Amino acid sequence: MADHTAKKSIQDKIIRFWKSEDQIPSAVREITSVLVTVGAVVAVLLLVCGTWPAIVTIESESMVPHMNVGDLVLVVAGDRYGALQSLEEGNRSGYEKFGMPGDVIIYRPNGNTDLHPIIHRAMFWVEEGEEIRVTAGQRTGTYTAPHAGYITKGDNNPVIDQIGWSNYRNLGGPIEPVKKEWIIGKAIYKIPILGYLPLNIVPVIIIVVTIMILHELYLRSRARREEEAMKPDRKIRP
Repeated sequence: MADHTAKKSIQDKIIRFWKSEDQIPSAVREITSVLVTVGAVVAVLLLVCGTWPAIVTIESESMVPHMNVGDLVLVVAGDRYGALQSLEEGNRSGYEKFGMPGDVIIYRPNGNTDLHPIIHRAMFWVEEGEEIRVTAGQRTGTYTAPHAGYITKGDNNPVIDQIGWSNYRNLGGPIEPVKKEWIIGKAIYKIPILGYLPLNIVPVIIIVVTIMILHELYLRSRARREEEAMKPDRKIRP
């Protein structure tokens, strides 16, 4: 009986705290509301896109003019809304995405999860040991694939990733052909400029939450002043 009474007392305290109009409970409710909203958005994106991250931001000019710095890009799993197609396959099928044949894929360089993913176009598939001819400016050479995977390239880059990004963000070696398990997904839609927000997501969240809390405190302070102003004059006359 004592345990039941103590449990009920704790529940009552939590309910009173949650419904309180004081500053701290109000702030807690606002922060909780933001977190619940963010969680719901993440759940919907996972359901619709089938991969994570489902949204990425363009941070370089390697995909200009089809994608620009600050573009917000929606990403879906490679097999969602149609099979993933390389530029070579797109040339045969007539499939185009973002101004050129084939899909733009988002992949982890050499499968490294500690580095930012790369968003470039899948050019064609190579098998292990396959040699391809590569032209870079006036130079021509051959590239031998160390294993099977996609050869990739930024639409604005002069050469394929596999020979043009040998020191990509301290990767420790050249970018290898992209294995299917390294692919996060394919780009399906972009929104210009909006991507600048995720590039600065932490300060944006702090600013938004702070504004919400200050706005809530201001409204409650004004409501108390109005309530005080409406009270009748209780002065005692002689």
